[in-house]
Amino acid sequence: MKEWKLRDKIGQMIMTGFPTADITPELIELIEEYKVANIILFSYNLCSVGQVQDTCMDLHLRIEQSTGHPAFIAVDQEGGVVTRLPKGACNVPGAMLIAAAGKEEYAYQAGVITGTQLKKLGINVNLAPVLDVNSNPDNPVIGVRSYSNDPYRVERYGINMMKGLLSEGVMPAVKHFPGHGNTAVDSHMGLPVVEKDLAELMDHELIPFLSAIKHGAPCVMTSHILFPKLEKEKKPATMSKAILTGLLREQLGFQGIIITDCLEMGAIQSFYGTAEGAVEAVKAGAELLCISHTPELVKEAIQKIEEAVAAGEIPVEYIDRAVSNLLKWKEKYRIEPARKDTSCIGSTEQKEAVAKMALAGITKVSPMELPEVTKDTVVIGSYAYRSTLASSSVDMELHFAKYMAEKFGCRYLELPVNPGEDEITAAMSQLKDASFVIYGLYNGHLNRGQIDLANKISREGKELLAVTLRNPYDFSLLDDKIHKLAAFEYNTVVFDALEKVIRKQHKASGKLPVTLK
Repeated sequence: MKEWKLRDKIGQMIMTGFPTADITPELIELIEEYKVANIILFSYNLCSVGQVQDTCMDLHLRIEQSTGHPAFIAVDQEGGVVTRLPKGACNVPGAMLIAAAGKEEYAYQAGVITGTQLKKLGINVNLAPVLDVNSNPDNPVIGVRSYSNDPYRVERYGINMMKGLLSEGVMPAVKHFPGHGNTAVDSHMGLPVVEKDLAELMDHELIPFLSAIKHGAPCVMTSHILFPKLEKEKKPATMSKAILTGLLREQLGFQGIIITDCLEMGAIQSFYGTAEGAVEAVKAGAELLCISHTPELVKEAIQKIEEAVAAGEIPVEYIDRAVSNLLKWKEKYRIEPARKDTSCIGSTEQKEAVAKMALAGITKVSPMELPEVTKDTVVIGSYAYRSTLASSSVDMELHFAKYMAEKFGCRYLELPVNPGEDEITAAMSQLKDASFVIYGLYNGHLNRGQIDLANKISREGKELLAVTLRNPYDFSLLDDKIHKLAAFEYNTVVFDALEKVIRKQHKASGKLPVTLK
């Protein structure tokens, strides 16, 4: 290690991405000239199964040839609203839907299905599961990505998914330490603050992380959140030595890799600058720095870290210790070149298991018997939208109202995501002959026009079924006489499960994993 050039060591600590399906000249330069040794992939990199396998193998070979050591290739494959797998693969349900289904084995199975496919694609790191306890209903970035507002339920389900990934030889990164569930600000855009002391965090947010460490979590991802009662300076957890070294390493005894959330997110870039954030993260104890998108920022961060080492701000021992730890885990999760095998990517067995989970997770929140669907039923709703940069791009070809109406043989009405007064009036006019209305809500608690329309339909005497296709917190704003189903996700697997429940071919057996106000 002492014989390495400093730049080569720092390259081992960087994870970056590229904007296309093809490996770019800029990325090749970072690998060959700056010895960047870790890659993060996004949906735009993953077009087809064969293409992903070729790209990943190319990256593994390039990085090992350039650095002499294995690569980490990572992806955010949580399931549900955060999925990156290419067409033809099998996406598992997200955390809250799995928790609603009520069987911890489903979380383990989701980890196995995900890990099996990632490994065959050439991806050896999954930035999941989410161990955040979603205690704030207005949280714009976590929500259904969390298993529950109960830390012990998050612990049980999250650890099972982690174990499923580990069983398939994929390294999970549990996130977002020490907890992103009690915020009302998206750290992709702003800088959240959590006003809790250590005792309060130990009783709530930290419970799943403590369990993950106990069960051998190899990697923890940091959050870009201010915890002023843990860190006196105005530094988010990612840049806080008190939190990363004092709490995570020394007090909780974590020995694995500390990876940052992306340092190009607004919480870091807008308030501190990505390169300065990288320097502070290394000082704090982070070992793997995620700079996902911009080659120039990667170069600037490497230069700033070199300067900080030269100035004595970062002891070279910090760098050596980080690289030594990274190399140990890289050997464990090394992917060897192999003949392409697609047999376990998007298999019939996997898809059947996912459909079973989705059906088990549909949750009836109202006590009344559902009305019968007839030709006079009208299905209404909006397109899904991307409520946080963490979530996957939205398929604008998929529309809940149209899809379900075709299933039921009835009319449908497309609505804006947040209908105003005039649009509500127009919708009511078109619903005057409806005997039964099914409304697909999508974060209505954040788009109150949906709530206003739903309550108006019900108050004018029509039978209404409200289906939450994202966060279930919408229900706390709806009148009691409205029928309510929680579905948690906006995709065809969930829509098909809903059809079975609404037609009364299957009982809605899910249990709501969060508490409504």
